[in-house]
Amino acid sequence: MAKAQAAFADEFARERQHRIARVVEEHGRARVADLAAQFGVSAVTIRKDLARLEQEHRVVRAHGGAVAVGRALPESAFEIRERLQQDEKSWIATATVPLIHDGEAIVLDASTTALYVARALKERGGWTHLTIVTNGLRIASELAGYPGVSVLMLGGWVRHEAFSLVGGLGDGMFRRINVQKAIVGAAGFTLESGLSDATEEEAQIKRAMVGPAREVFAIIDHTKWGRASFATFCRTERITCVISDAGAPPDMVAELRASGIDVRLVVGQSQGDGRTADPSALAAAARPA
Repeated sequence: MAKAQAAFADEFARERQHRIARVVEEHGRARVADLAAQFGVSAVTIRKDLARLEQEHRVVRAHGGAVAVGRALPESAFEIRERLQQDEKSWIATATVPLIHDGEAIVLDASTTALYVARALKERGGWTHLTIVTNGLRIASELAGYPGVSVLMLGGWVRHEAFSLVGGLGDGMFRRINVQKAIVGAAGFTLESGLSDATEEEAQIKRAMVGPAREVFAIIDHTKWGRASFATFCRTERITCVISDAGAPPDMVAELRASGIDVRLVVGQSQGDGRTADPSALAAAARPA
């Protein structure tokens, strides 16, 4: 009897979740409070439903509700973009950290993938004198006070969409400091236009970041390839290394490697209910072909 009741409850929950997904897809977004009223359940139940739907990549959770996956465009709110391609961003971050050496001054932009890199830096630990230069408020907050890591914030105006500082106030900083590596995400990447972003003001500060760096590392998941966003901030020939996941288009990867650009594709594997990165696969895939 108990098993039958549990099975019925699970079937009912799945039906509700399918209907919730349709509501989000049709309207582009939905609030927890509205969904709870519509389906006659508690807000806690709706949040659990949205969590499961997000695991299935059918919606993206946001503050107070959820948005449709197709509506989460490059200039969507930071908290939405942070939830997209979480596995890939985590794998890319794990493969990026070994390329960073203690004693260096590193630029991290305000991208969500760079935030994953910041978290991976903390996970690795053991730093004694690593300097992070960033315009990302979330990244600065993540690394502030961490042993052995110093954070230098660029000045500028706050863009709440990206939790970033932009504008000419930050440009002058790079005339007074030396940085070894610029590690930057992008809204789009094509061979013709290079790395691009959704707004000119974000691209402007990224140009300033890339300019003085000895090496430029592009940290972009497969969804950014083959897309030219609004404003280019780094031409392809300026890139030292591209770190991405195995979903990157093979023809573009081959052309980049043929031109002498290091391309490192990170492979993850499924384990249990979730997907995680296999350390041995990371090590092997991160080596250039």
